[in-house]
Amino acid sequence: MPRKNRAHIDLPAIAARLADQRSLWQPLVEYDPISRYYVRLAAEPGFEAWLLTWLPGQATDWHDHGGSAGAFIRLRGVLTERHAEVGYGPPRIIPGVRELDAGALRSFGSRHVHEVTNRGVEPAVSLHVYAPSLSEMRQYEVRGDLLHVATSRLIGVNW
Repeated sequence: MPRKNRAHIDLPAIAARLADQRSLWQPLVEYDPISRYYVRLAAEPGFEAWLLTWLPGQATDWHDHGGSAGAFIRLRGVLTERHAEVGYGPPRIIPGVRELDAGALRSFGSRHVHEVTNRGVEPAVSLHVYAPSLSEMRQYEVRGDLLHVATSRLIGVNW
C-alpha cells in the first residue's frame, strides 16, 4: 500500500514568521526564578509553537522530542546548545557547544537529542515549533559520553 504524501511543513519559516509577530509573543514573556517558563503560542493541525524564557543558569536536561522535528529561534539573549549523535545504540555526546545569539535559528530532525542552557548574564527568550505536535519527551542521563533514557514524559499523563 503506498504511503500517503504528507505536506512538507517548513518549521524554520514558521518560527521566523511567528518571531516577527512581536505583538503575539511579547505580552506573554514572563520569567520564573525556579524553572524555565513556557507557554503554548499555537496548536495547529500540522504543528505547535511554544514560547520559552530562560533566566541565567536555567537549562533543559538532555532530551529528545519524542519523534517530532523542530526549529527554534532566539528572540532575546544567548543560549548554548550541546547535542548528541544518534545512530545505533545510545546517543553519543558530541564535544563542544553551539552558542546561539539572539536572532539565530536552529532546526533539527525527529531524532535530535540535545540540552540547551542560558549560560549568559541576561535573560533569554526563544520560540520553538514542532511537527507533529509534541506527545512525548524523553530525558536522558549521562554515562561517560553516552546518553541513556532515564524517563519518558507523556502529554496529559505526567506532563
